[in-house]
Amino acid sequence: MYDSEDPAVIVSDPGQEEKSVILTFDDGPGKFLPEILDVLSEEKVPAMFFWQTRLLYPARPWQRVLAEGHVIGTHTVKHPNLVRLSEEQQLHELRSSIEQLEAVTGIRPRYFRPPFGQYDQATLRTAETLELTPVMWRIASLDWELRDDPAAIVTNVVENLEDGAVVLLHELPQTVSVLQKLIQAIKEKGYTFKLLSMS
Repeated sequence: MYDSEDPAVIVSDPGQEEKSVILTFDDGPGKFLPEILDVLSEEKVPAMFFWQTRLLYPARPWQRVLAEGHVIGTHTVKHPNLVRLSEEQQLHELRSSIEQLEAVTGIRPRYFRPPFGQYDQATLRTAETLELTPVMWRIASLDWELRDDPAAIVTNVVENLEDGAVVLLHELPQTVSVLQKLIQAIKEKGYTFKLLSMS
C-alpha cells in the first residue's frame, strides 16, 4: 500500500544546487500551530502543513501560515484510512477537504498526504482526478511515539538526512519543544530548507 518508489507519490525532491530538506507537519491546524510558526519564522524556514479540514476553524491562524510563505495541503476531512473506503468514498472525502480548505483560505490545495501513509490505486486515481499531488515522506521523525523522549525526534531526523528528503512531523507538544533544536541541527549538517520545487 505504501510504495515509496511509486512515481506518482513524492517522498523527496533532490537535485538542487545545495543540500536541502522539506519539513512537513501533519494533523493540524491545532493549538500548537502559533508556536511552530514562531520557530519557523525565527529560523527563516519554510514548511508544508497537511491539515484535517474538520479542524480548520476560521479563527486558526491560516492567514499567517500563507503570509509567511508556507504551503497548506489536505490531510482529508476526518483522517480516515483511505484504503478501507471505496473509490467513491475516497473521492468524496478528498473533494470535501479541498472545498473546505478553499472556502476558508481562498486557495485550492495542490498537495495531499494520505492518513496513516496508507493509499491504494484508487487513491492515486482520485488524486489525479482532483489534480492533487500525493506527498509521503522519506524521513519519519516518529514524533507521535516520543512524547516522553523528544530528544529522539532530533536524532531520528538528523541521522537519516539526505538531499531532498521530505521530513514527517506533527503539530504536537513534544515536536514544538525540540523544533528549534532540530532545525539548527539540520543546518549544522549543511542542509537548507525549501518547499517542493513545484510549490
